[in-house]
Amino acid sequence: MARGKGTINKVTLIGRLGADPQLRYTPSGRASATFNIATNYGWKDNDGNPQERTDWHRIVAWGKLAEIMGEWLKKGSLVYLDGRLQTRNYEDNGVKKYITEVVVTDMEMLGRKGESGGSGGSEPLPEEPPVIDQNDDLPF
Repeated sequence: MARGKGTINKVTLIGRLGADPQLRYTPSGRASATFNIATNYGWKDNDGNPQERTDWHRIVAWGKLAEIMGEWLKKGSLVYLDGRLQTRNYEDNGVKKYITEVVVTDMEMLGRKGESGGSGGSEPLPEEPPVIDQNDDLPF
């Protein structure tokens, strides 16, 4: 968990990937995965009619976790993510823009075994993907 003096920056999401992760490598060889996930919120309006809202979240992961995400996650995959919010800025044609993303430190794939995405494929995965905790300092 990301902590500062008297503060907490923690995000937990369960959602579905909108597209396959984009796996890239920095010039130094460090892996980075980026993708978006959708979360839904449902309620009933004043007339009792069901309503639903979908929110999209920008996700980024680094290192071994990013490589595992690139290998195992596919569009439609249901996934549990734990991390922190990060806001950064950049310039686009002289206009300063901001982006907020979730920097993930823990991931767990959810759903039934054999589901490789939203299609509910019938071909089972060759093995269970590992659960990664980037905060684990144990050498074994």
